Amino acid sequence: MKNRIYRIVLAAAVWLAGIIGNSIIKIMPGWMSFLLYLTSYVIIGRDIFLKAVRNIKNGNVFDENFLMSIAAIGAFIIGEYAEGAAVMLFYQTGEFFQDYAVDKSRKSIADLMDIRPEFANVKAGSELIEKDPEDVMPGDIILIKAGERVPLDGRVLEGSSLLDTSSLTGESVPREVQPGSEILSGCINLTGTLTVEVTREYGESTVSRILDLVENATDKKSGSERFITRFARYYTPVVVIIAVFLALIPPLVIKGAAFSDWFYRSLSFLVVACPCALVISVPLSFFGGIGGASSRGVLVKGGNYLEALAQVDGIVFDKTGTLTKGVFKIQDIQPTQHQGRTKEEILELSAYAEHFSNHPISLSLKEEYGREIDASRISEMEELPGHGVRAVVDGKVILAGNDKLMAENNIYYPPADAARTLVYVAVDGEYAGFIRIDDEIKEDSYKAIKDLKKVGIRKAVMLTGDRKSAAEKVSRELGLDQVFAELLPDGKLEKLEELLKESPPKSRLAFAGDGINDAPALTRADVGIAMGGLGSDAAIEAADIVLMTDEPSKIATAVRIAKKTLRIAWQNIYLAISIKVLVLLLSAFGITSLWAAIFADVGVTIIAVLNSLRALYVKNL
Repeated sequence: MKNRIYRIVLAAAVWLAGIIGNSIIKIMPGWMSFLLYLTSYVIIGRDIFLKAVRNIKNGNVFDENFLMSIAAIGAFIIGEYAEGAAVMLFYQTGEFFQDYAVDKSRKSIADLMDIRPEFANVKAGSELIEKDPEDVMPGDIILIKAGERVPLDGRVLEGSSLLDTSSLTGESVPREVQPGSEILSGCINLTGTLTVEVTREYGESTVSRILDLVENATDKKSGSERFITRFARYYTPVVVIIAVFLALIPPLVIKGAAFSDWFYRSLSFLVVACPCALVISVPLSFFGGIGGASSRGVLVKGGNYLEALAQVDGIVFDKTGTLTKGVFKIQDIQPTQHQGRTKEEILELSAYAEHFSNHPISLSLKEEYGREIDASRISEMEELPGHGVRAVVDGKVILAGNDKLMAENNIYYPPADAARTLVYVAVDGEYAGFIRIDDEIKEDSYKAIKDLKKVGIRKAVMLTGDRKSAAEKVSRELGLDQVFAELLPDGKLEKLEELLKESPPKSRLAFAGDGINDAPALTRADVGIAMGGLGSDAAIEAADIVLMTDEPSKIATAVRIAKKTLRIAWQNIYLAISIKVLVLLLSAFGITSLWAAIFADVGVTIIAVLNSLRALYVKNL
């Protein structure tokens, strides 16, 4: 970058010496000013000329290097030396601004790359061995000292500390961790020393997945970018042919027309026609948008998804873990009277039945039970999606699940009409009681729905497998437009298909979820958004956008960033095309000079590039 600045300054100084000596104070002979202009051209334009020659050899004739080289050499041929050198000088100045903007955008994404850990301190007996994180295996014990970056995902065994998660989530408030806490690679350990058991190998760790997502994000072009690529492919050869006709035909058919005048016009036409403002600024807008989003903890897998998000006017939410905390707390246990079982027995049987399940309700039951489970007491276990579990514990058949599970097994139970999640328990075909559980709404969910309405989301819908009464309670509190409850995973997908068919033409429908059962819906939606970035590998793989926190309000932030990015891209398209068409017409009729053409091309490019840089600034969105 510095070398380019030196070349531009040197070439400009030599060019100005020629202008001053020949045109202003007129003390310089013509041959000397020619040498100065030629020297300026060689300093600043030789690499452009050589690129054009190489590209012609490779069969890529019609690009901006070819246009600029022809325009500059043509100006020298007809004796417009100052303008010939100026074509390259101002073109290179414009290229410098472009590259500066690209570097600025890349830096915002490259800052993420600083989260890549360099080493891990692995405990081997009483010794610490420094290893590459890629060589550490799940189950290994690592030590993370204050000030060090967490190298791999793991579970804290000893110690407590504060973690700086800003590089992952965009949030500045440190997170407190203690024994039992899950921690993520890429965070910085701020205060205490932590002993951690590694739970994932490096290739599957959070930091590795994030880096992979960001590095590949720019490979997927948006529709606007694809339009510009196709446009430039046909546009450039067309304007070159028009310029040739403009130089040759009028002198042959118009009486008294001078070839030099029309050749000059054709050169102006070529300079203005250079499509670099479009070719650079539109992809740069999306690059900046992706970089800006990553700084807010929103990872977008490609420009096409950013563009689709800007057109979203409806969003479908999963409930548990997305709008609610997914951390269930047992509120009440009600055993039936005729079996004579205690609350402790009902809890123990349900905890054993749910032992091999990772459903949030199962985890809450096991946590409430609080004792080590003897797996030898469990001889059978079957998980029944959307219903519950069936297990054989101490030879007894235990059913633990919702009312549909009871009904399917012809077990009579007294319905409890409550807007809460109920786990009914049956032993050997007889109803034994129920456990009432509450899942709290995230505080951030209230803000999320309000913000989404503000950014133009027409419809907010919730799909859940939970009881209708519990789902409607959440829907009322949050102000959702529709709710569909008691859905199995395939039912969620069917309902999403119906909502997609009902969507207005040219609108997009997003789905936000966090569990493995949400993966089909995330894939099917126009835009799939994985909540809590790290919950389910399947959800992250299926999603187009990953939120690095479990805050649904980040969706509104992502929509604002997407809308701003798309607005900037189209501003650049309209600006560049309208000004170029105007100046092209003026050049063809000889109303503008080569100077005006140079400033029109370079000026539009610089304005478009600076406008694209605005996509990076998303702090107040």
